[in-house]
Amino acid sequence: MRDIGNFPFGQPILPVSQADRSKKDVFVLGVYASAVHAKWIDNCGKLRIKAVAVASEPEIFWRGGSAEDIINAIKIPPEAGRLESAGERFNGPSGKSLDEDFLKPLGLSRKDTWLCDLVPHSCINAGQTKALKREYYHDMELLDLPEPKWPPLPKTLADEKRLTEIESEILESSASILITLGDHPLKYFASLYGAYQSLKKYGEIEKDYGKLHEITIAGKLMHLLPLVHPRQADKLGSHSIKWHDLHDGWKKSIAPKLLASFKKA
Repeated sequence: MRDIGNFPFGQPILPVSQADRSKKDVFVLGVYASAVHAKWIDNCGKLRIKAVAVASEPEIFWRGGSAEDIINAIKIPPEAGRLESAGERFNGPSGKSLDEDFLKPLGLSRKDTWLCDLVPHSCINAGQTKALKREYYHDMELLDLPEPKWPPLPKTLADEKRLTEIESEILESSASILITLGDHPLKYFASLYGAYQSLKKYGEIEKDYGKLHEITIAGKLMHLLPLVHPRQADKLGSHSIKWHDLHDGWKKSIAPKLLASFKKA
């Protein structure tokens, strides 16, 4: 297995992929894998970082289960303090949103769905970089903490090798529908097969959003369903009210009938 790197406090960064390899109806493509997040508290009870990634998520689009057990198994030097779960806001929100805001409205569950990310491992973001510079690197040697080797999101989210891997997963899944979550899966994957590069190109009004479009990937005729990222659907952090409301309307009025009409056709 390729060495991707390690998180703060030393846990290896691992690739995360679909475990159930049985045939599926739908293939969902996200951006990059999430992680298990912990609060870092020093020995005086001071909160040093409210949410720092410390381990790879145990399954793709993880819902946050067993976060405390995963974090408790991470051993850190006694002088560094302790780690506690950062809570539901940081552990598994995208996985919960996937189920509640995307699959359930379509009448699907995870047993019907093959999950994939453009980048199949955790990537450091600007917020985590800032927090580590402020709190972790400053005392890393003093507290005998391992140096994080946590890659940023690559400029090209899917290189030729990764594109081939995703194509292979689509063919293995036998899925007839490809759901893309946000702009990145459109730009870095679906657009290479004739799709638009951004969600707004498919329409920013209710009559256009969340419809099926034909696409051929690796010689396989499918239907593309371009949707918002879970960040928009569930108001996770920075988000657009316009896109949230558009998706909310889709959930209630279009999604429940969408696949039924597709199957009849």
